[in-house]
Amino acid sequence: MSHYHSLDVVSLQNSWLTIGVFDGVHRGHQEIIRQLTAGAHADGALAVVLTFSPHPAVILGGKNDFKNLTTPEERAALLESLGVDVVITHLFDRALADQSAEEFMRRVARSLGLRRLLVGYDFALGRGREGDMTRLTELGKTLGYEVQPVAPLAAGDEVISSNRIRTRLAAGEVAAAALDLGRYYSVTAPIIHGDGRGKKINIPTANLEIPAEKVIPANGVYACWAWVSGKKYLSVTNIGIRPTFTPEEFAPHVETHLLDFDRDLYGQEIKLEFVERLREERKFPSVEALVGQIHNDIERARKIL
Repeated sequence: MSHYHSLDVVSLQNSWLTIGVFDGVHRGHQEIIRQLTAGAHADGALAVVLTFSPHPAVILGGKNDFKNLTTPEERAALLESLGVDVVITHLFDRALADQSAEEFMRRVARSLGLRRLLVGYDFALGRGREGDMTRLTELGKTLGYEVQPVAPLAAGDEVISSNRIRTRLAAGEVAAAALDLGRYYSVTAPIIHGDGRGKKINIPTANLEIPAEKVIPANGVYACWAWVSGKKYLSVTNIGIRPTFTPEEFAPHVETHLLDFDRDLYGQEIKLEFVERLREERKFPSVEALVGQIHNDIERARKIL
């Protein structure tokens, strides 16, 4: 797969395309991608995804603290695993937001040799979201592409969406989020030095430096799968301020204890997959009480995993 960071450096002859942020690449997104790749490859065309960074909410909504379910690199890797041939992560800025639908689609058609455009049920682009399904279809008659709508994917009475997944993660509902994603929610980050308290109580933890733009689940204790150097380990992860030791802190820490693991992890990268929330984070009356609860958490995590 090829991953470009600007539409302007791409020159293709025959492509099928879908456009969107695709944050999380959840099951609804996956249905669009399934139709895109199947149709394009049957037609001898390239399956292309045009996505954006930063998230439009940062530019259009002024949400400078907006958190993403996936980084651009994670999103591209997920799209590649679904059979996409080309991913373009284009800069979303005010200049792009102010372009008309016609101006933008002329750029797209010229750069990609566009033959078919797949869009979700509520998709729109261009200044003021003028480029809805009707307008894009009209433009396609001039620019030489056809529009293929894709129906939304529902779970229960609700449509699966990135916002719904964010809400579930904010409540610590990682198992429910996994159902919408079609996989466990994950974070990937380097291991950094912590304060060493875990070693002192014989339960060493790896401290993660989470990317600032990445969503992390609600404070609490979680059963996780931990991936290190391609190998999978059982782990118990704490997210929070560690109130037994540092109740004055506000920014959450993410630290995980890998079960049956005794190697140094500093400087390495770890991927955590959140399987189930074990409990909320709380302050304990003593270190001994905390240690006892952690051992209970470990045994419960073993049963779950």
